[in-house]
Amino acid sequence: MTDEFLDTQGVRGDRSTQSVFAGFQRLSLEERRERVGVELGLDAEALSGLTGEQGPRMQTTLSAVESAVGLFSLPLGLGLNLKVNGRAYAVPMVVEDPAVITAASFAAKLVGEAGGFLAEADPSLMLGQIQVTRFGPPSFAMARVLEARTELLALANSLHPQLAEEGGGAREVEVRLLPSPEPGMDPLLVVHVHVDTREAQGSVVVDSMMETLAPRIEQLTGGKVYVRALTHLSAQCLARARCSIPERTLGDFGLSGTEVAEGVVQASRFAQADPYRAAAHNKGIMNGIDALALATGQDWRAIEAGAHAFAALRGRYGPLSVWRREAGNLVGEIQLPLALGTVGGTLQAHPGVQSALTLLGRPGARELACIFVSVGLAQNLAALRELGAAGVQRGHMTVHARTVASSVGAPPEWVEAIAALLVQEGEVKPDRARQVLDRMRGGGEAASLAPPPHGDLRRREDLE
Repeated sequence: MTDEFLDTQGVRGDRSTQSVFAGFQRLSLEERRERVGVELGLDAEALSGLTGEQGPRMQTTLSAVESAVGLFSLPLGLGLNLKVNGRAYAVPMVVEDPAVITAASFAAKLVGEAGGFLAEADPSLMLGQIQVTRFGPPSFAMARVLEARTELLALANSLHPQLAEEGGGAREVEVRLLPSPEPGMDPLLVVHVHVDTREAQGSVVVDSMMETLAPRIEQLTGGKVYVRALTHLSAQCLARARCSIPERTLGDFGLSGTEVAEGVVQASRFAQADPYRAAAHNKGIMNGIDALALATGQDWRAIEAGAHAFAALRGRYGPLSVWRREAGNLVGEIQLPLALGTVGGTLQAHPGVQSALTLLGRPGARELACIFVSVGLAQNLAALRELGAAGVQRGHMTVHARTVASSVGAPPEWVEAIAALLVQEGEVKPDRARQVLDRMRGGGEAASLAPPPHGDLRRREDLE
């Protein structure tokens, strides 16, 4: 079946993204920009936002943060080959690590050839909290709050009538009694309010609702409210993804597909058994999610906080994804909270964010969460595949070689050739790269350092 891509209106086309982006990484920067604009139908304004030529105006920046002095830029690249629920995406990713996009594209191609990722996302339910202290008999205070449920929801929704008209707003009120963190002290009463924020990230909406409800909660309980704010552990706003890859397609590093699959599973088991390993396991997942979050204007710090809190929700920190072997296939599954937005403040103001969302086909918040969670699982597969089979250094050598070549001042047209030689020699070091560069400038090695037509360097890029 031919892959599909989304044009600027989010309409499905029937052109293969494999053909659109074939050899994309070997084009010059200008050629890549032209390819993206022509093949994905981005107009001049959208393309300039994506390439950074239409950055935020300085005056906007000055008013956005305290003591602003300028802009700090990071590279924006495209993660290729991602297929989610039958749709193919070119994924905008903002990241300084040269290995992240390469790894995500490589793993996405493996999964895409096996049918792609299946993903789903819950509605955008955010959670607000109101902490109550000195409230008298707990059972009385809890009962009073629950009896006023309808009143409290109406009061919260009166702040944002348009949200309610769009089908969102405050949905439910719950009450929790928490033991005091100090021995012998009174317990804490916490009121939870679930809010459907629809297409918005929702922090301002939820915080304003909690602040409005706080005085009424004090009246109902006879207690004193201190904290009234959003929590970033949105356990009712989860996204899930799954993939299944035939083991026979995984052979690499001189190993059979079965051996590579077993290495992935053993690395996954290690993360399930050990919080120290789980921390690195989840960091690899977040490499891709954070890069996509930056490109699409999400609060990546909130996403990180929610993901790691969710990983420890059962009382012990564990992995967000698991891998297993099943009937000749390597099967991966992932689940984490993803409270995302497609409208509001920063998203509307930053032209790069608008262009990134256009590139993705203007997805809604739930579709965007499906893309996010699939990118995370792809990133995880790439990392575990290397860790369980060849080791991370060998797997990253090619990308690292490019970075080393660039760092010593190699012109862009020479980077690939120098990187190929460094990998071939197994000496990916700045001193050696500088020697090669000096000889090329003197004409001594230039003729013999054309990028190889095949081999490890080119083979990995062909899978991007």
